[in-house]
Amino acid sequence: MKLNAELVVLSACSSGQGKITADGVIGLSRCLFAAGVPSVIVSLWSVGDDSTKFLMSKFYKNFKSGINKAQALRQAILTTMKDYSDNPYSWAGFTLIGEAY
Repeated sequence: MKLNAELVVLSACSSGQGKITADGVIGLSRCLFAAGVPSVIVSLWSVGDDSTKFLMSKFYKNFKSGINKAQALRQAILTTMKDYSDNPYSWAGFTLIGEAY
């Protein structure tokens, strides 16, 4: 199956996890790459609903403004850090895999 998407965001808990093999991590993100998606945003552990909603709304606002995916996520994380500074689990679990632009 081929997907026509530049970015897939899997903001659910632990969406970046998978089976670790000699070829790397085999999980949903790898399946998306095989389907032709160049960039995937995932969470590496369980994340809170409120902080995820906040972070993702900031990410999409940043991305829509024209900056690349990596910078949009970085800025969203930095903004979320200010409001959820007491708990890195609220913002530090998100990562971009693949192309940054």
